[in-house]
Amino acid sequence: MLSQSVTYDINLHISYTYDNCADSSRQIIRLMPLDLPNAQHLITGSHFVSPKADIWIERIDFYGNHYVELAFFQTHQKIDFKVKARVKRFIPQSLMISALNMASLTPNMASLTPNMASLESQINDSCSLEPWAPHHFLHPSPRVPIDVLTTIYAASLADHSADIVEIVGRIGSQLHQDMKYDPEATTVDTPMLEAFNARHGVCQDFAHIMIACLRGVGIPAAYVSGFLCTKPPPGKPRLEGVDAMHAWVQAWCGQDIGWVEYDPTNGIFAGIDHITVARGRDYSEVAPIKGIMRSYGNHSTKQAVDVMPVDDD
Repeated sequence: MLSQSVTYDINLHISYTYDNCADSSRQIIRLMPLDLPNAQHLITGSHFVSPKADIWIERIDFYGNHYVELAFFQTHQKIDFKVKARVKRFIPQSLMISALNMASLTPNMASLTPNMASLESQINDSCSLEPWAPHHFLHPSPRVPIDVLTTIYAASLADHSADIVEIVGRIGSQLHQDMKYDPEATTVDTPMLEAFNARHGVCQDFAHIMIACLRGVGIPAAYVSGFLCTKPPPGKPRLEGVDAMHAWVQAWCGQDIGWVEYDPTNGIFAGIDHITVARGRDYSEVAPIKGIMRSYGNHSTKQAVDVMPVDDD
């Protein structure tokens, strides 16, 4: 049963400008919101790329993410990527349950969420190796080592008698309190442990650290790339281009509820304002833009995103 929905118009513009012309380049882009049953519906969406790509191949990866392979064979000094999309976002019942105060759950609702003592057996009972089976998300991945420091941090919050959703909320909330959001502190290549030890970073760092914490105590966890609709302060006009691509976490909370989303950067369970683009084990599998070029020197990038609620007529 779906409680409510909101429709959003999304406009994204990312530009890369090189100090020196590139003879050629290849790119993989994951920028289009997903169509997810009972979670979000992609009503319409288009990519626009300039200059025109010489090769354009659309594919679906192992996890069901849509991506586009691009190749440019002509000399170029700048590439513009634009996306226009309309998405309807729903709140499924499982997400509503996770967002409640666990103390207020009825016995029937609480029974849907296993505790730590029973989660391992539920994982073992899951014999599937389909893309979203929990086994794929228990172990280290390229950007997320399982380290003693993050495991000890999480273990202090993972009471074996507590429900898994409650533990996910505890770990995410504690990271939100202990970590400082600082866009100048890290880069896209900063190791997860470096950001954790310094207790600062951006949404990518928050997500990687929380994933390491969850996996360290035996909770399967995935990385989510997407958009977050931000709201202006009361009485202030909405500014164009101020939204941004965002990252948060999915945690597998047992066979009945399945995957639940948490946003450690903001200290909240992900809700109707979170719009999913891609999901994987960590950032390396869902990077919005990844590529190589034949050139030298540095490059600069600019990003502008608008996520605007629209009336459903």
